[in-house]
Amino acid sequence: MGMLPMPAMGFYYERWVRPVLFRLDPEKAHERAIDSLALLGAFPPLCRALESWVSRNGAALRPVSAFGVNFPNPVGLAAGFDKNARAWPAAAALGFGHVEVGTVTAREQPGNPRPRVFRYPSREAVINRLGFNNAGATAVASRLARQARPGRRRIPLGINIGKSRAVDLEEAAGDYLASFGRLADFADYVALNVSSPNTPGLRELQEVPRLRELLGAIAGANRSRASGTGRARVPVLLKIAPDLRFREIDAVLGAVAEFGIDGIIATNTTLARPGSFPGAAEAGGLSGAPLRGRSTEIIRYIARSTGGRLPIIGVGGICDLESAGEKLDAGATLVQLYTGLIYRGPFFARDVARAIADRQRVRG
Repeated sequence: MGMLPMPAMGFYYERWVRPVLFRLDPEKAHERAIDSLALLGAFPPLCRALESWVSRNGAALRPVSAFGVNFPNPVGLAAGFDKNARAWPAAAALGFGHVEVGTVTAREQPGNPRPRVFRYPSREAVINRLGFNNAGATAVASRLARQARPGRRRIPLGINIGKSRAVDLEEAAGDYLASFGRLADFADYVALNVSSPNTPGLRELQEVPRLRELLGAIAGANRSRASGTGRARVPVLLKIAPDLRFREIDAVLGAVAEFGIDGIIATNTTLARPGSFPGAAEAGGLSGAPLRGRSTEIIRYIARSTGGRLPIIGVGGICDLESAGEKLDAGATLVQLYTGLIYRGPFFARDVARAIADRQRVRG
C-alpha cells in the first residue's frame, strides 16, 4: 500500500492521531514530537525521500528572497518548537521552507515550573509560560557544528536568541552578545527575541533606550565579525510583541532603521485574552487562532509605515490556509507556524505552502 495523498494525511491526523496526542500532557506530547523528528533527521536519505514525496503531492512552489536569504517557499517553523536545534534537519521533509530554532540563551536554564503549557482546543489556542527552557548557547552551537552549515542546507535556519533569566536588564546587551558570538556562524539569520512575556522584564527591552543599546551592540558585533574575518554579515531580525501600541511600534521602527536591522518578526504571543476564554486563568503567552487579528493588524501597520521596504515575517494565528494568505496580503514576506501545526498536523506547512503557490499563480 502506498502513502496516503496529502489531503487525506490532514484528515487522518485530525481524526485519529490528534485525539491520542491530546490525551498526553502538552509538553510531553511536544517532547515526543521532537524525539520523532530528531530520529527522522538522523536518516538523511529517508528525509530526502519524504521531501520528494511531499513535493510530488502538490503544485510547484514559489521561492522567496528576503534580507539576502533564499527560501524555497515562504512557510517557516516558528521559534519555540525546536529550542535546542535537535529536530530542524527533518523540517524540509514536512514541507517547511525555513526553520527558526530557539529561543536560545547564553546560559543553560530549565525554564519555569511545570505544568507550563495548556491547550484550548475549542479556540485552537495554546497558553505557554515555558520561560526560555534551553541547553544554552554553547551546547546549541556544539550541536549545530555537527549539522549542515549555511549554504549546504536544504532550507535556511534562523537562530532566535533571548536574555538569560539570571541576567539583569542592565547587562542584557552583553548577554545577547555572548549568544550572538557563539551562534552567528551557524545562522542564515539571527532573531532577537525581546518580546516573550515569560521572562520577567524582558519586554522592557522594547523600550527605546534599552532597545537602542541592544541593537547598537549587536549591529557593531555583526560589522566587526564580518570585517575581521571575511565572513558574510548575518541578517538580524527583531521579534516584537503583539501588545505594543502603534506609537510604541513607531519608536521600535525608528531604532530598527537607525541600526540597519534587516527585518521584523510580528508577532510573539500575547498577554491579552481576546474573546471568551472560560477557565483560561493560566498565566503566560497566548498563541493560536485568537491572535490572528492582532498580529495581522500589526503586520499591516508596519508594512504601511515602512512603505513595504522592511521585510516582515508574519506569525500568529495561522490555523488555516486563509489566515496565511491574510498575513501576506497585509504585507508579510514570509510566514511562520507553530500552534497551527499542533491542531492541523505535521504536513500543515506543506498544505499552506501549496495554497500560497496556487494563490500566486491565480493572481499572476
